[in-house]
Amino acid sequence: MRHGLAILFVLLAFIAGAQADVQYEMVVSQDGSGDFKTIQEAINATKAFPDKRITIFIKNGIYREKVRVPSWNNMLSLVGEDVEKTVISFDDSFGKINKGRNSTFYTWTLLIEADDFYAENLTVENTAGEVGQAVALHVEGNRCVFKNCRILGNQDTVYLSGENSNQLFLNCTIEGTTDFIFGSATVVFKDCTIISKRDSYITAASTNKGKEFGFVFIKCDLLAKENVTKVYLGRPWREFAKTVFLNCEMGKHIVPEGWHNWNKKQAESTVFYAEYKNYGKGANTSSRVKWSNILKSNESKKYTPQNVLGNWVLEYIK
Repeated sequence: MRHGLAILFVLLAFIAGAQADVQYEMVVSQDGSGDFKTIQEAINATKAFPDKRITIFIKNGIYREKVRVPSWNNMLSLVGEDVEKTVISFDDSFGKINKGRNSTFYTWTLLIEADDFYAENLTVENTAGEVGQAVALHVEGNRCVFKNCRILGNQDTVYLSGENSNQLFLNCTIEGTTDFIFGSATVVFKDCTIISKRDSYITAASTNKGKEFGFVFIKCDLLAKENVTKVYLGRPWREFAKTVFLNCEMGKHIVPEGWHNWNKKQAESTVFYAEYKNYGKGANTSSRVKWSNILKSNESKKYTPQNVLGNWVLEYIK
């Protein structure tokens, strides 16, 4: 009995010591004044499956890195010093990666595979230019939050993946050219600025059949660069795509028909594209395609961040 208790005490002491060695706050600075000079070095040093959140503070600078947050580094926060001056930047693209037909999915600048990830005050950019598919942000984790971030690119800027992944964007700026917000995750964009850089499509959802929600935009501003005059709200990457815009301001660059079927006539009967009380020069719904929807007041009530994503969002939405 005493021998067993001794082993137990040794084990508990070992566990306590291991926890004591965990660093829950780190600083990244290129000038060497922090704990690490690169973001990836800091992520690699974090404890796998920590018992509480680990925060990496990133000082201003342009960090030319492909940054990966693997699944075992859950409950991780990346917090920048200044959203415009703390930049993660890379320039991979479909042709440069050259891995065959799936090359798009290797082009990310920032890849999030972990659950419960949080980012704030960061710019994530893909600087490849207009050379085809070039992802800036690729998210596969569940309950991931991006607050006051800028995600910049051209085609395929933001890839939001995962049949069971829920993600939240608050007060973020996202810009791109073609299908620059795409994927199968359930995502709420609230108080975000969405900037189209040329005539094309904003969203390309690939919502899985049977999912209640896809992409939901709430109180967002849809803007465009100069000389951009013909932008669609979305087209279906997969045939059960779901995208809804509520109380958003839409610029005159949004085409009267609003939505495109991607030359898939059959998708018109399976997609769910809807709008509710949007305003601005591009929000007139009188000429929208007949297979899109204008929500009624009672129908719109279910499109709250909490109802779409779950109670976990209450920590982030006051």
